[in-house]
Amino acid sequence: MNGTRRVAGLAIAAALCLVVGSALPRMSLAQAPAGGQDASGAKPQYTMAEYNAYTAAQSTKDPTQQIKQLDDFVSKYPNSALLIYVYPLYYNAYSQLKSYPKVIEYADKLLALGDKVEAPIRYQAYYARAFAYSNLNPPPTDPEQAKKARQAALEGLKTLNELKKPDNMSQEDFDKQKKQPSILFNYTAANASMVLKDYPAAIESYKAVLALTPDDAITHYRIGQAYMAMNPPQQMEAFWSFAKAVTAKGANQQQSNQVKTYLRKLLVNYQQAACDNLTDAELNELLQLAGSSADRPASYSLPSAADLDAARKDMTIASVIADLKAGGDKAKVTWLAACGLEFPDVPGKLIEVTPGTDAVQLKVAFVTSDAEFDEKKTPDMDVKVVGQPEAAKLEKDNPVRFTGTLTSYDPDPFMLHWDKAKVNAEDIPKEKEKGQKKTTKRPTKKPGQ
Repeated sequence: MNGTRRVAGLAIAAALCLVVGSALPRMSLAQAPAGGQDASGAKPQYTMAEYNAYTAAQSTKDPTQQIKQLDDFVSKYPNSALLIYVYPLYYNAYSQLKSYPKVIEYADKLLALGDKVEAPIRYQAYYARAFAYSNLNPPPTDPEQAKKARQAALEGLKTLNELKKPDNMSQEDFDKQKKQPSILFNYTAANASMVLKDYPAAIESYKAVLALTPDDAITHYRIGQAYMAMNPPQQMEAFWSFAKAVTAKGANQQQSNQVKTYLRKLLVNYQQAACDNLTDAELNELLQLAGSSADRPASYSLPSAADLDAARKDMTIASVIADLKAGGDKAKVTWLAACGLEFPDVPGKLIEVTPGTDAVQLKVAFVTSDAEFDEKKTPDMDVKVVGQPEAAKLEKDNPVRFTGTLTSYDPDPFMLHWDKAKVNAEDIPKEKEKGQKKTTKRPTKKPGQ
């Protein structure tokens, strides 16, 4: 799924509002007071020459030229009290140049000043850092870098929630303004946790994003990736998250198709069922549920390849028929395990023969005893015999054994459908036997044998 790394996929298009005009509260870039006194009335800790150099850099609009002036300022005044205002100018300029490692560097320099920096300015630095980390290209893979990014994002989220609402802003508007930064911080923490292979933490942060944007397909997809990356993988949770990505209102058609194709491959690998149509049916059921429910129903699950192997261990055609007729979850597992399998020498009573050009169609009643043979009058198996035209010689009401592949079944009225079948040659009458009912081949096995 293309673009899953990008925060831009979450519609966070507020990129450069990070320092030049955040509405939390709405403020311009932090500005140093002129000579004479600072905001508290105390004598400022810088000279007029420092202040003039700072204001000259601040008024420069070209980011490249501004950075040169800032470099000159820092070289002359490396310990200036104005660094609290200089560093935001740095990372704002580097943001405009999309030099994201430099944004991170100077945001960290500001944050390293600690309590000297007021909460709104710290928030802006955390925002700048999170945005820069989320847009690094190629995506970051260094664990130490990821660890710092996650910690900074979580600190940014904490700082954001500590900001006071402006007196002239309603609580509703203030909460709306906090939404996109909250998404950015949580998404950055989640991505960094993925690099650190801390998948539970990543899922927690991604789910915090979903609490704010429940229809974001990319976030659902990333949660699915995190579940799949766990050891052992949490497949059911992953399948549900991928299905939510497919059905999310925020997904475009290309995204939906890509994830749907990927999800189907995962289901095939998870179950290793032989009949593709069953995988398609399960996929459609999963997507229908995901499209109508926020959370996976506790009762919903899919049998794994191990479950199907266990079901096949003692499987006979008699047990398959009994399970299918009983219905319920047992029937579902049995059919997933049985469909596509070849069963040898299936015994039955021939009810109807339909010759054809390419195949002979048989209607057969499954029987396992003489009593059943005498009793049964209607078929419950539809058998397509291929490459054996002599099977047309079979006569109704005679015993027949065939080897074939199960392809489908109808629950009511019950009917098993077989393909690529071959009749046991011993059951096909010779010319001299026509018109004579054969009794020597009647089944004598008990059900389940």
